[in-house]
Amino acid sequence: MPTQQSLLRRLADDFAGLFYPHLCLACAERKPPRRDLLCITCRAKLPYTDYHEHQENVLTERFWGRAPIYSGAAMFHFIKGGKTQHLLHQLKYQGKQQVGVLLGEWYGRELKKSVWFQCVEAIVPVPLHPRKERQRGFNQSDTFARGLARTMGVPWHKNGLRRKAYTETQTQKGRMERFGNVESVFEVGEPAKLNGKHILLVDDVITTGATLEACTHTLLQLPGVKVSLAAIAIAGS
Repeated sequence: MPTQQSLLRRLADDFAGLFYPHLCLACAERKPPRRDLLCITCRAKLPYTDYHEHQENVLTERFWGRAPIYSGAAMFHFIKGGKTQHLLHQLKYQGKQQVGVLLGEWYGRELKKSVWFQCVEAIVPVPLHPRKERQRGFNQSDTFARGLARTMGVPWHKNGLRRKAYTETQTQKGRMERFGNVESVFEVGEPAKLNGKHILLVDDVITTGATLEACTHTLLQLPGVKVSLAAIAIAGS
């Protein structure tokens, strides 16, 4: 039976909804179920991938000859102007950190069922430079990593990697420019906790993969380590 406090909270939510409608963060049109972020239609129609079901896939192929990746997966395809882009915009630029955590929890349940990710022993997000993280207020890749850790039951290491240098934005750069922009800017922050582990390296969006390539090479300097990748979305090559 609902408590008086829960009933009051529900009434307050309903009253606020009269002035600030709670709309789906993917389509901004339909109302999601209470306390959810996505409507039922968007949950069903988001552009999912099945990469977590295959050790070799479009994502891992992108790193052939560049970095030895054990397995790799992205939750969605990134389609310009599509629902995935809108979701990521809400996370990255509107400060809705709960989007990253929710998607991480959601995808973590899928990865936990995959034979290629069941042996993951540590989760590490791609780091932002401290100055950029202070400006934004959070690291969007870390929110996804936290959600993954919760449902996969795997330790999360926010400071597993550190970014040593403040680099220019990667948005308008090609692959070689991006790699040159991030080469040698990362260092391992918690080597004793990561030695000998199968590490899941987490990012928000994979485009050229240059940042993940540089992070992977940094982690592989540790003894006995192998690296898998996970992202919210992957853009076309």
